[in-house]
Amino acid sequence: MRSLERRLQLGLSIALVLLMGAIWLIGGQALSRMTESFVASRLEHDAEAVLAAMVFRADGNEVQWRRISQLYAQPLSGHYYVIRFRDGTLLRSRSLWDQDLEIPRLEPGGRRLELVAGPAGQPVLLLARGYRKQGHRFTLAVAEDMTPVHLERDRFSGWFALLAAGGLVALLLVQSLVVRRSFRPLQRIGDDVRRLEQGEVTALSEEVPAEVLPLVRELNRLLRQLARRLERSRNALGNLAHALKGPLNLLAQYFDDAPPDAGREQRLAARQVERIRQLMERELKRARLAGSGLSGRRFDAAAEMPDLVEVLQQVHRPRRLVVDCRVEPAVRPFGDREDMLELLGNLLDNACKWAAGRVRCRISGGRRIHIRVEDDGTGLRDADIDYLTRRGTRLDEEVEGHGLGLAIVGDIVKLYGGRMRFSRSDELGGLRVEIELPGEGETEE
Repeated sequence: MRSLERRLQLGLSIALVLLMGAIWLIGGQALSRMTESFVASRLEHDAEAVLAAMVFRADGNEVQWRRISQLYAQPLSGHYYVIRFRDGTLLRSRSLWDQDLEIPRLEPGGRRLELVAGPAGQPVLLLARGYRKQGHRFTLAVAEDMTPVHLERDRFSGWFALLAAGGLVALLLVQSLVVRRSFRPLQRIGDDVRRLEQGEVTALSEEVPAEVLPLVRELNRLLRQLARRLERSRNALGNLAHALKGPLNLLAQYFDDAPPDAGREQRLAARQVERIRQLMERELKRARLAGSGLSGRRFDAAAEMPDLVEVLQQVHRPRRLVVDCRVEPAVRPFGDREDMLELLGNLLDNACKWAAGRVRCRISGGRRIHIRVEDDGTGLRDADIDYLTRRGTRLDEEVEGHGLGLAIVGDIVKLYGGRMRFSRSDELGGLRVEIELPGEGETEE
């Protein structure tokens, strides 16, 4: 069971059930003892009244029934007494009728209180005491039927059980409400995490319960540290590319000024220098595209694509390319801003590099995002397209000037669990790249 709310409710339910059961058990026993004590005290008074009403004569002993309660004279009234003498003779109340009541034989001063079976099998509380009066030793026992008392006790126990059950349900409802209100700040933390994922905030709110405040502070510290590291890495990469740009330009100029009859090694070196220069230009372009946006911010295609297209048109200004980019209104922010800028930047830059004069980009979709980029260049042969679609293949290893950007695009698509397909554009005639990515609300794997 992973739900804290359910754990708390289950724990409290078990505790309350045990508490109510203990109260019901202990309360029932205490009530029984209290009623028995009350009845026993009344039996003590009745025993004294019977003892005072006893008369000893030579022709026989008797109890003057007019001096005691008339309940002892009514048959099976529930109030009985029995007197047992040392010689075995008995004096019994008229209420016993023709029934008998077994009583113990006690010495003077002895006392016994017990629950026994009375006439007709009903439970009676019997109080027996040993006496000596006028030279006679005997045991006097008085008893009272406990059936009415037990009925009232059972009725009370039933009502108590109903009240306890109702109280238990009410306490559980109150506890559930309190727990939900207590966990409501944690829902705000979840909302902050989603806003953080979409780039709306840079840290989690610290207006949380004291129990989770240390965790939130540690998460904020980790976010700040990761943001600083990412910023330093990107700045260092841009600085390195910028620092190498000058020496590489000098090397490229040196090889450009070389005589036409230069050796094969010099031509290969010139080609590799040019390739390194292109890599540096690409990294500088990535740094410009990333800009100063928040790390983890969602990519808003409708807002970001005009700026991206403008940057690409500035880069390829001498060729006067027409970059037509359209974003459907149904497209919601998706993916990480910098990842998507890098993906679309590489796709459009590759299309601009090989286009004759026109590049087209379409972004559509709802639950899944569809990106299509195509140009009017010469395109690729079917064999090259098949080669690009092979798993783990990087075309830049074979064809000069092609594929590094597409390889980066492929890595990003793979990171997001999307799909990428290459084909020839039916309308423009050049290369067409189609990408499908998870949209908002889908898991990115």
